[in-house]
Formats: sequence, structure tokens, C-alpha cells
Amino acid sequence: MNVYLTDGTPACFYTAVFSACTDKDCIVTPARDFQIPLGAALIEVVADTEKSARVQKKLRAIDGGAIREISLILRRGCAEREMTALEYIRLLVERKAPVRDMLSHPAVLEARDAIKKVTGEAHNFTGFLRFMEGENGVFYAPFSPDNDILELILPHFLRRLATQPFVIHDVARRKAALYNTRDCVIADTDERVSVALSEYEQGFQNLWKEYYRSVNIAQRPHEKQMKGYMPVRYWKFMPEKQGDTK
Repeated sequence: MNVYLTDGTPACFYTAVFSACTDKDCIVTPARDFQIPLGAALIEVVADTEKSARVQKKLRAIDGGAIREISLILRRGCAEREMTALEYIRLLVERKAPVRDMLSHPAVLEARDAIKKVTGEAHNFTGFLRFMEGENGVFYAPFSPDNDILELILPHFLRRLATQPFVIHDVARRKAALYNTRDCVIADTDERVSVALSEYEQGFQNLWKEYYRSVNIAQRPHEKQMKGYMPVRYWKFMPEKQGDTK
């Protein structure tokens, strides 16, 4: 068995697919801590522009929408994402036709589930993301999504906050979108970024926390209902839940 170890980028994945697609008994993974099976051969893949382009060209010839679907699968926050994408590609190549409607096939079901998780989380964060006003007037929104969705939610906020400079920071992946009302770039960051809040923001957060405390009745906790409305994993950067470990 061959184990193709990628760097987690789409270009490196498609380079691995160039060989792995016909290597039936293999594993493709970006996980550096992957437990290599006994007797397996480790192949460290280096992105090759030509091979990557050839694979994508072939997929476009089979199904014009496949590249977008695969790009969404590759945004999953789990090490199995590349195998999910590989099995979907293998089915496409085998059938030489779109396969997304083959709902009884395991490869299609797994691909659809991955896409649903990515797009669903992206949709949720267009409503759940919290911005804080910095003392320099820039709005800052840290978040830690399960999946790599920064680029997916960015167009929404570029439309909604077109005249407002902002930073959306994916803390888990240490990257951020920086917008100055004209240009937007995505840059690597440290895991933690210190942001000095404006007086208005500090006052607003204090007021919001006080309101939150006042509408909660200690004798009638409703944590279960709150979790139903908004899963706990979205609470991390909410001012009213800071310090809440429930």
C-alpha cells in the first residue's frame, strides 16, 4: 500500500490524484501524525502545476461542476477529506459522466455529506459572526470554525460592510481577511491577536452582558434551549458567554 502525504493544499492534492486515482489500494492524507500501516510506502507529494492542471482539466471535461464540489470537500476540517474527494473523483473517472445524482453510491453520499457540512457552517456564520469595534475604527471578528470557510463567508461581509474596514480572523487556521474599504487580502496571522477596543465597544459589551444577566433567571436555567438555538461551539467569542464553561 502507498500512502500519499500532501501539504493540505488543493494543488498538492490534485498532484497526488494524478497517481492515486489508479492506485486502488492507497491512502491520500494531509495528516502528518497519520499512523502508517505496516508495510506501507510513504510518498511525500510535492505540488506539480502541470499534473494538477491535467487532473482538473480532465474533471472539467467530465463534469463542469465537479471542481467546485471537490473544492468544498477539501475545506472539511478532518484528515479524511482528501480520501472523500479521491473516491468521488474515481467514480467520476470510472463513469465518465456526472455522478452527483447517484444517491445510493457511498462515494456520492460521503461527498454530499462533506459539502453539506461545509456550506451549512458557512451559512451559519454569516449570521453568528460577532464583530468588535477597535479603537482605530476597524471592526474585528475572531472565529474558530470546524471547516475552512473564511473565503466562503467573505463575499457576504464584503457586501454587507462595503464601507467599513474590517478583519475576519480564523483563529484555528491562523489566517485573516483584511479589508480597508477598497482592497481585501487574506494573510497568515498568529493564533492570538491583541485588539484594543473602542470606548463605545467596551461600553456596549458591558451593557449587553448586564442585559444578558438581567433576563436570565437563576432558578429557571434554560441552557438546553440555548444550545438548541445556537450550538456551544459558537459561544467562544460571544461577550455574554465569556468565562462560561457550560
